[in-house]
Amino acid sequence: MSAPRKILPVPSGWPEPPAAAAYHGLAGEIVWAIAPHTEADPVAVLVQLLVAYGALVGGGAWFEVEADRHYPNEFAVLVGDSAVSRKGSALGHVKRLFGEIEADFPSRVKKGLSTGEGVVWMLRDPSGDDPGAPDRRLLVTEPEFAKVLSGRELASLSPVLREAWDGEDLETLTRTSPLRASDARLSLIGHITALELRHCSTTVSMANGFLNRFLFVACRRTQLLPKGGEKNPLAKTGLKDRLALVLEHARCAGELPLHPDADKHWTATYEQMSERSMDGLTGALTARAEPHTMRLALIYALLDGAMSIRVEHLDAALAVWDYAARSAEWAFGDATGVPLAERIHSILVDNPPELTLTQLRDFLGRNYPAAQIKEALEALEQDRKSVV
Repeated sequence: MSAPRKILPVPSGWPEPPAAAAYHGLAGEIVWAIAPHTEADPVAVLVQLLVAYGALVGGGAWFEVEADRHYPNEFAVLVGDSAVSRKGSALGHVKRLFGEIEADFPSRVKKGLSTGEGVVWMLRDPSGDDPGAPDRRLLVTEPEFAKVLSGRELASLSPVLREAWDGEDLETLTRTSPLRASDARLSLIGHITALELRHCSTTVSMANGFLNRFLFVACRRTQLLPKGGEKNPLAKTGLKDRLALVLEHARCAGELPLHPDADKHWTATYEQMSERSMDGLTGALTARAEPHTMRLALIYALLDGAMSIRVEHLDAALAVWDYAARSAEWAFGDATGVPLAERIHSILVDNPPELTLTQLRDFLGRNYPAAQIKEALEALEQDRKSVV
């Protein structure tokens, strides 16, 4: 007997949900088996399931473009209002599921990002008396992703994470004995609120390609379950056994090509993607639409136990990507990526339109030079936000 529940209304301005294709195959069956028993958004369960599965596959499967291999490791950031959005609850279901089908899964999961050197250390090669990391697959979860974006360590983390997403060997030269991690496969799940994301993101992190290596996924609490749900909603469904079987296959699947029908579909889709607008912050954040889509398609194919990427896998991936793009637009809205500009915008909205530059400097505590304020105003005008 299912627990009593109350479906919550969709907030005003919330992005349209993913198309049904996003819940293709085994991933969808798992999500919908869990959905009645959690307050978490189904899309939060889905995306974290896809990322965790790709993390466990590691380097055993890939899709090749020219001379580059794209592995199923992905980066995703769930965007929602603190604990109310139940991002952690969704992750909890995913972690338990994979822990039940793979005993050493917990050892493949680390919580929190520290420094670039710390990431390389967790994936390091053997060196001298150091046996190195026992496994080159790693899933990092960061429930306080705002700390990553606003912390001093971003300067060292950013290049390492960018290289890890790209599938390159990782290296740090800041030690007496340099660290190196070859053939490492890092996946990442972060949690953040929309307000934190807007406040902490800068034009630098967007311009250098750091943030567009992440899928941003809006999620919320979708229902109220005063008495909770089933503790093990996947019991007796057979879904865990099926997941274990396809995971075993995926680890040695090798290269998955596009099925001929999917090849035609991808050619047409790729041309459409290349025509999209790249202006503004949303354009910068969605600049890697094509590789994200193919990585997701690869993961869906591996969840099907397929030997090639088929049309249905592409459609599922496109549905997730489209939702991620809408989520990014929703989360950032008309943000400029310039923190001072955001602060000035708030001041201008709350004060008379004839506010002078001198008065504006007074509102800012005279802590910023006039030249810096003018640059921020130009950023606002460029984004058509200024009310001066």
